[in-house]
Amino acid sequence: MTAWFAVIAQFFLAIANRTASAPEVVIRFFSFFTIETNGLIAVALTFLLLTPGSPRSNFFAKGTTMAAITVYILVVGITYNTLLRNIWNPQGLQRIVDELLHVAVPVLFFIYWLLFGPKANLHWKNIFPWLLFPLIYCIYTLVRGHLSGYYPYPFMDAGQLGFDKVLINIGAMLILFVVVALLAVGIAKVGSRPR
Repeated sequence: MTAWFAVIAQFFLAIANRTASAPEVVIRFFSFFTIETNGLIAVALTFLLLTPGSPRSNFFAKGTTMAAITVYILVVGITYNTLLRNIWNPQGLQRIVDELLHVAVPVLFFIYWLLFGPKANLHWKNIFPWLLFPLIYCIYTLVRGHLSGYYPYPFMDAGQLGFDKVLINIGAMLILFVVVALLAVGIAKVGSRPR
């Protein structure tokens, strides 16, 4: 339940260190792709553990669903550790939570998927529906950022970078999603070959 601890601890840290109203801080908290994806993992694994065989559990147990979540969390880890790690220096509990959200959960869930995720029915065409979540996230972030002036990630800050530069950054992120998704399907195809 590493993901639950990390998300809940990050929420309390966000409230404790808030620089805006409580409702705004809550909206900002859930506007991070990192939080959404870690939260998705926490919910998925909870259903799989506590209610196996239920409709929700069956949804999260599907090969396509589990692979999509794996792609999302790997992109979280890759993006943070290549682009964002050096722009701040968290201390104490914040540093622990930061490492859990961006390193431990991505690595642990990837291992979980490798060992237990169903892979036999994954196909290259599955990649395209997986892009809907990050694409909707990007649209939401740009619209809300334009209205509120707040962008959760510096590479999406249209106020600072300009809309054209942000669109290029989003394009690069979507390419990263595609590359990671291609690798996931490739791993699945290799791993599900008859021996």
